[in-house]
Amino acid sequence: MITTTVSPALSENLLATYLHLHAHPELSMQEHETATFIEAELTEIGLEHFRCGGTGVVGIDRNGDGPVVAFRADTDGLPIQEDTGAEYASQATGTLPDGREVPVMHGCGHDTHVAAALGAARLMREREAEWSGTIVWIFQPGEETAAGARAMVDDGLWDRAPQPEVIFGQHVFPFPAGTVRLTPENAMALADSLRVTIYGRQAHGSQPQDSVDPIVLGAHMLTRLQTIASRELSPLDPAVVTCGTFNAGLKENIIPDRAEFTLNIRTLTGEVRHQVLAAVERIVKGEAVVAGAPEPLIEELYTFPRMYNDPSHTERVRQALIGELGAENVAVTPPKMGSEDFGWLGDSIGVPYVFWMFGGADPKDPAPAGNHSPHFLPVPEPTLSTGVRAILAGLGEYLGV
Repeated sequence: MITTTVSPALSENLLATYLHLHAHPELSMQEHETATFIEAELTEIGLEHFRCGGTGVVGIDRNGDGPVVAFRADTDGLPIQEDTGAEYASQATGTLPDGREVPVMHGCGHDTHVAAALGAARLMREREAEWSGTIVWIFQPGEETAAGARAMVDDGLWDRAPQPEVIFGQHVFPFPAGTVRLTPENAMALADSLRVTIYGRQAHGSQPQDSVDPIVLGAHMLTRLQTIASRELSPLDPAVVTCGTFNAGLKENIIPDRAEFTLNIRTLTGEVRHQVLAAVERIVKGEAVVAGAPEPLIEELYTFPRMYNDPSHTERVRQALIGELGAENVAVTPPKMGSEDFGWLGDSIGVPYVFWMFGGADPKDPAPAGNHSPHFLPVPEPTLSTGVRAILAGLGEYLGV
């Protein structure tokens, strides 16, 4: 195996790409300018490419006979007001599906993902004499809303691109830059987001006997929902049931006729997911019956699939990463309760995949800001070069670099 040297010219290109992307984020499934930028880069590199899933882009590097492998980088930003103080901080705004105009930031590091993938694609093209096979580069929109991977699959991704034998992906995370972490088997959580609408009966605040109070009812529901993880599941089965919003009423002396809250649920297996979702429905509807309220409405907002790193391929990639970065910079870690829609790409066609994390924090920073924070700002180096080297280590293990 030949370890990768990121040349000064490539390093300069990586930084310029990252700075541009960081300053110009776009919301999920609205990544129009980002897609155009990626297409221009792939054209300059010399790769064929096509649009898929609306704002997704697929590049294909055909380099003779050999294995077909794929690599995915996600492209969307988040509705966050950036507060990093960086000279290249985002000033962008976007419009949510409900019509609200919001600030937009690459608060999860997808700008580093795209920059590293484009840098790796450029380097693999330059080194084409050293390998043979086909690489499918997937620049996927809408990861934050779990819409993008499914949209690309539904738009015929695997009918239009060669089907790989394994798919790779990576994500920046706030641990020391220059290091990589990966998890075999269940690597990240399945996720479900629900909206619950509670129906009550409105009354004057001084006459509660005339009401069915949806606020009190909602409070009982939320308290009871917290017993799912603590009293219905084995302590060995991790699960999270979080209420992110609760909205009701317009005035302090009016008991409203409805309330609404949203839930975010994380589980590691399909069996536990089914158990938790069934418990949520039972508790929500049961508490309404006890209160004499109409049956609540439970709506699915979105769902994230499993993210199961194939054990044998994960070990193979781990060894390749050690060969590239050194054993001291590669660690195996427990599952994370965060979620990814990356799994759709492989599960939709029964192909194994491996997903790892690469560090983006200054090693001297004792408390770096985490993903989805307005302060999240990976240090460009060695974050970007490590991202490129990790990609090439994975690809090279299968393509013979």
